[in-house]
Amino acid sequence: PIAKHHKWISGQLDATVTVATIAQRLRDDHGVDVSESSVRRYVTAHFADKINEKRATPPRPPVPAGEEAQVDYGKLGMWTNPETGKRVSVWAFAIILSCSRWLFVQPVLKMDQTSWCASHVDAFEFFGGVPERIVCDNLKTGVSKPDLYDPQINRAYAELASFYEVLIDPARAFTPKDKPRIERPMPYIRDSFFTGREFTSLPQMQQAALDWCLNVYGRHAHRGIDGVPPAELFAQIERDVLTPLPPRRFERVTYHVGKVAPDCHVKAGTALYSVPWRLIGSHVRVRTCGDMVQVFADDQVVATHVLHLSGRATNLEHY
Repeated sequence: PIAKHHKWISGQLDATVTVATIAQRLRDDHGVDVSESSVRRYVTAHFADKINEKRATPPRPPVPAGEEAQVDYGKLGMWTNPETGKRVSVWAFAIILSCSRWLFVQPVLKMDQTSWCASHVDAFEFFGGVPERIVCDNLKTGVSKPDLYDPQINRAYAELASFYEVLIDPARAFTPKDKPRIERPMPYIRDSFFTGREFTSLPQMQQAALDWCLNVYGRHAHRGIDGVPPAELFAQIERDVLTPLPPRRFERVTYHVGKVAPDCHVKAGTALYSVPWRLIGSHVRVRTCGDMVQVFADDQVVATHVLHLSGRATNLEHY
């Protein structure tokens, strides 16, 4: 049964996926009932050149404490929400400190701009501080235009980075070796934390993930750091060198782009907001933060409103 997936295994090895992960994905994603040892024998017999090439590649040098975190989304699986009775996909927002391997996992049902930033805030509070740099995927939630030398960061994410004084350093597209620290734990997160467990609600699932980070992943002997548990190493060398949290919490920021209607209003969320009449027919950017809504045209504020959950907010001067 392994031979049927020969080409797929070759592609996985090219992407620097480990043999253990290949075996797990064969079982979970392709329905192949096979042991890891069998996969290792097959890979050794048919892909010796690729294994030797990977072994010749020097390991990534150690990352100084407090310097870097790597972040990613990974699919955990399907879950029946007891409140709705519907089957939904559950994703893991996961961020790891590259030095100590201290890990934060938050299950989410949406991977949008708001969820992405909110999970970062919760992660920083879990760590008790902020690293100097975050290596992320070229996700639309984080990076609006993938570019190795001049990435354009999503505006809400950029505000978060400025607030916490952290550098966003996107990985190259389709290059998992740029963030191996977070790529490798993903299968373990799914198998150890999620698979085969029952959860009564999303908040309960998120709390269970925190408990798992503290009491399971944080306490296991990690091969990448000479068998030292991440929780122990974090307390010893990394906790006190992270950038301290700001005095106040980051407020949720969202951006919408909308077209101004003939009645001088633009939609943002479930409400309508007026803008000057001269902008009819043009596209504007709407920023929502706390209870305030700002409308931008060419990066200039052209209207300010109090947040409405529905209905219309109209300034007659805009007519």
